[in-house]
Amino acid sequence: MTAQIIDGKLIANQLLDEIRLNIEGRLHSGKRAPCLAVVLVGEDPASSIYVRNKQIACEKVGIISKAHKLASSITQEALFSLIKELNQDKSIDGILVQSPLPNHIDETAILALIDPYKDVDGFHPFNIGRLAVRQPLLRSCTPYGVIKMLQASGISLKGLDAVVVGVSNHVGRPMGLELLLAGCTVTSCHRHTKDLAGHIGRADLVVAAAGKAGLIQGEWIKSGAIVVDIGINRLPDGKITGDVNFESAKQRAGYITPVPGGVGPMTVATLMENTLKALELSEQS
Repeated sequence: MTAQIIDGKLIANQLLDEIRLNIEGRLHSGKRAPCLAVVLVGEDPASSIYVRNKQIACEKVGIISKAHKLASSITQEALFSLIKELNQDKSIDGILVQSPLPNHIDETAILALIDPYKDVDGFHPFNIGRLAVRQPLLRSCTPYGVIKMLQASGISLKGLDAVVVGVSNHVGRPMGLELLLAGCTVTSCHRHTKDLAGHIGRADLVVAAAGKAGLIQGEWIKSGAIVVDIGINRLPDGKITGDVNFESAKQRAGYITPVPGGVGPMTVATLMENTLKALELSEQS
């Protein structure tokens, strides 16, 4: 068996086209376009690339993007002040603070300060809580992007035994909540899990989000299982790889996402969708 490769870039472009048409329709009816404020602290090369990709996506769909590039020496108080200004600015619909932040800044406090209705990353405790009680509002971009990608691939999730490897607040935990909402039976695995291979071997769906290159071996995968690799790891030679041993896993899986070209584009597309939704929510209030 050779797995069907899920083309996240293709599906993301289809979603971006839908968002673009929606925004064009808004403009034709006299409404305004959404506006996203992106805050980048420091000169981290990877963060700069991520921010640029998000700005390109904004240009593609017609979202106004306002960049705030700040020195890594900025104080937490000054960053707090900027977030509060953006919260009060009615022309700003979404606020994104690119991580990681410098060590002297409390990222948890910054994310909690963002207006939950402008939290287009879906990281605020309010939005994670809404998802937990099955009343999602703005949903974490990567987990929600995974759900939309699987749905677009014609995969039914109801009743599947799903394993999520990784329990970070940004990806692993909301991913588990998204899969519960979709009707899966969910097991969350982490560094204290005993017999990781055994859990994976019983799973109909494996979502890898540990951030450790090659952690999941192909022979662990149940025949015909769906494998979604969220991991992004840079090897010493500069190549990007996921958490799953792709070459061996694709010989056993029914569906599998590549890295790069799988989940990454869906994350950006879902961010655009969240920004549009944030504007729509503000119009309803």
